[in-house]
Amino acid sequence: MAESVEVEVYSGKLNGKTQHSPQEFGGTVIIPNSFPTMVETRASISGEARRGEEKQRREIVLGRNVHKMSLPVTEPDVDEEMTGEKEAYMASILAKYRKSLVERTEHHLGYPYNLDFDYGALAQLQHFSINNLGDPFIESKYGVHSRQFEVGVLDWFARLWELEKDEYWGYITNCGTEGNLHGILVGREVLPDGILYASRESHYSVFKAARMYRMECIKVDTLASGEIDCTDFRAKLLPNKDKPAIINVNIGTTVKGAIDDLDMVIKTLEDTGFTQDRFYIHCDGALFGLMMPFIKRAPKVSFKKPIGSASVSGHKFVGCPMPCGVEITRLEHINALSRNVEYLASRDATIMGSRNGHTPIFLWYTLNQKGYKGFQKEVQKCLSNAFYLKDRLRAAGVGAMLNEFSSTVVFERPQDEEFVRRWHLACQGDIAHVVVMPNVTIEKLDVFVDELMQKRSAWFRNGRILQPPCIAADVGNENCACILHK
Repeated sequence: MAESVEVEVYSGKLNGKTQHSPQEFGGTVIIPNSFPTMVETRASISGEARRGEEKQRREIVLGRNVHKMSLPVTEPDVDEEMTGEKEAYMASILAKYRKSLVERTEHHLGYPYNLDFDYGALAQLQHFSINNLGDPFIESKYGVHSRQFEVGVLDWFARLWELEKDEYWGYITNCGTEGNLHGILVGREVLPDGILYASRESHYSVFKAARMYRMECIKVDTLASGEIDCTDFRAKLLPNKDKPAIINVNIGTTVKGAIDDLDMVIKTLEDTGFTQDRFYIHCDGALFGLMMPFIKRAPKVSFKKPIGSASVSGHKFVGCPMPCGVEITRLEHINALSRNVEYLASRDATIMGSRNGHTPIFLWYTLNQKGYKGFQKEVQKCLSNAFYLKDRLRAAGVGAMLNEFSSTVVFERPQDEEFVRRWHLACQGDIAHVVVMPNVTIEKLDVFVDELMQKRSAWFRNGRILQPPCIAADVGNENCACILHK
């Protein structure tokens, strides 16, 4: 039986016809849900009951079905005198939508997007269809491109990750997932019979790549911090020494912000008999790939080490209004993937054919604005504010964890899904997180913690929940605030 979900609908009239649109982008009605019901059930709050592979299955709460919330597209009226009314109608919809964006942005804490940017100077370019077809380093027949900006950005990242101009190849992707898809694809093409190894806390796109490319994939256990467990990695390498290894290394895991020990991964490979020609390492640095270079004492991601590729998202720490990313690999590897295309008068070596030519300009603009010193200042602010949030939560009796070199604060999952939705919190099982980005101020964190504590007092007062959940299995005993561990 289909479930029901809440959606927002209102009606108005244009030219005597009923028009449906979300007036405040917030009202609700009930409609049938076309999505299948999830069959998983919520795990016990006991930490011990959730250890190991035999953990009880959890409920996965899907977001609301927005199909019936869609704004209808109506054909323009033939009568030209009515055009102004149609324009006014559309303008009102956009104004209300903008208002909703302002409100939703104000309470944005759970996803790693830097919302502190101003690209007004680039508005003059929106009238152009800028398409970076084919290889960034080979001009195609399509002349309206931004390759000069793209290669400038790639040069900047190549310097950051210590790879010479004549030794790297890369491109600006549509998102972090595409960077992972491309990096792992290069590894598969270089080592066609290789096995993909990735920690259980790797981003879902890594396992998507394994399905797409029909690769054998072995999941490696993690420590409580979320970092890859190299003891388990070694145990899983040994029975497969006859096949090359393709490894995804996380420079900041999705949920806990844990950073895999790249040097230990390399040492584990070498100790188990894998020479450098028999392994390929892709570094998924979606968020922290750009933060780590500006933290003293932080482990370094560098192509002076035997890695094959690295990727980072452009809409996260950099701060770009549309999803994008950067992926860099070694020039020697790209020939295994690329094919010449006469139609383009270029070479095809990317995941996508047409690529957004505007995003390189946005990235080039902000890199020039901030530079290394600007990013270093923002990184220090993020780390400082993350420590502040973690300390406030712990002082208030909330279990919380913050990994070293990370700005992702993990804490007990709020019991109220409306509170989760209000603050855009990302949840997994019994934990949630806040990702402290440059736009997240102390004042915003204070408002968040104050609201959370008000909610908690209601949750625990009405008897529905007797005590805070045990999250020791997720964050370690020392970070849990349940009755057993506080």
